Amino acid sequence: MRIPFIKYNHQKHLNELAKLQQKAEQYQIVYDPKTYRVALLEQIKKAQHRIYIVALYLEQDEAGREILDALYQAKTHQPNLDIKIFVDWHRAQRGRIGEDKTKTNARYYYDLKQQHPSVDIPVYGVPVNRREVLGVLHLKGFIIDDSVIYSGASINNVYLYKLDKYRYDRYHFITNKVLADTMVNYVNDNFLPLDGVQRLDVSEHKTRKQIKSEIKQLRQHLMDVNYQYTGNSDNETLSVAPIVGLGRNNQLNKIIHHLINTTEQKITFCTPYFNLPNILVRDIIRLLRKGKQVEIIIGDKVANDFYIPEDQPFNISGGLPYLYEINLRRFVERLQNYIDKKQLIIRLWKDADQTYHLKGIWVDDEWMMITGNNLNPRAWRLDLENAILVHDPKHELQQQIKQELTTIREKTALVTHFQQIQASQFYPKQVHKLIKRLSRIRVDRIIKRLL
Repeated sequence: MRIPFIKYNHQKHLNELAKLQQKAEQYQIVYDPKTYRVALLEQIKKAQHRIYIVALYLEQDEAGREILDALYQAKTHQPNLDIKIFVDWHRAQRGRIGEDKTKTNARYYYDLKQQHPSVDIPVYGVPVNRREVLGVLHLKGFIIDDSVIYSGASINNVYLYKLDKYRYDRYHFITNKVLADTMVNYVNDNFLPLDGVQRLDVSEHKTRKQIKSEIKQLRQHLMDVNYQYTGNSDNETLSVAPIVGLGRNNQLNKIIHHLINTTEQKITFCTPYFNLPNILVRDIIRLLRKGKQVEIIIGDKVANDFYIPEDQPFNISGGLPYLYEINLRRFVERLQNYIDKKQLIIRLWKDADQTYHLKGIWVDDEWMMITGNNLNPRAWRLDLENAILVHDPKHELQQQIKQELTTIREKTALVTHFQQIQASQFYPKQVHKLIKRLSRIRVDRIIKRLL
């Protein structure tokens, strides 16, 4: 007996997702990091009720100090202002690679607190796993009063274009009280009550061993919770939906999978690190076989924040951009026929020695996802990630959305053949030697899952 084919209804999952009404005039997209930094500081200055900063890290450099100074100034002027900062616990307690290990962000938070003894702005460290390499706090979204400022950017000179270099990202300002309340409630309800979350602005910190069981409990808890809100919008009007996820089968992963497979005409992806999970590769190939158009915008290897110029000392992290490029070349070679048919569009972003950090998905001029998710195995399994899914059936945001994509594409080069991408045999000697050694002992497979 022949088993009938059953078509899976991905659209049903998106339609049933609880959504929040969004006014088009209260959604603004900013297109460059300097404008973003100025707007962020202005929002902090105007804050009346609350400021919640959630980031992978808040660096002790000029941009980090500027943000923290603004926060302390705001709290001094308005003592009742609810200000909380959440960063990754591991990242805050180590210096940048190659720097003095005592000069950590956590030490800076403590020193700054000592300078403002009458002002309390707590800085919390969130350990998503026992070790940084096994999972970090990768949530995005600053909440200021009733606005959510969503970007993949953390806080430092490069992300905020404070000096001569920038790391290009996305910058969305969404005024929506229910959305803001939902994201604030998530961190208050799921971070603060758990013992694994620790204050960083203190003189001494507990060791990883001392809070090993608390970290395990925190991770398990975060794998089981989602944003809690009641949808107040239908599928006919502009709406937003916050989504959070940790672990392989989380809600965010599922929504990304469903979103991709609802594509009727065209889908666009942005990711800085080309290392797609197998399920997304299969989804993309399925779309191409159905005649859909797929556009992927990736940072060139020299626009990768791990890239080390050949005239500088090399270390193992400098091999990562080359591993990503090898992935991309194999992917393009495998699907060259779809590139020839102009179904698959690959763009490489490059702007001198600037870096690229964009993440997101656009589907059929109707759906858009802003996220910090790198669309790689690490994001899929290890890190705590979130996103905001925007549904725009009446095309109320399309002018801004198209402008964002146009701006992103301005500094890209079109890849029309896999041979345009440098082959590994032409890499610098130290890179070629590293990759050959990793491949021989199959460590490259593990690295691709972790980084």
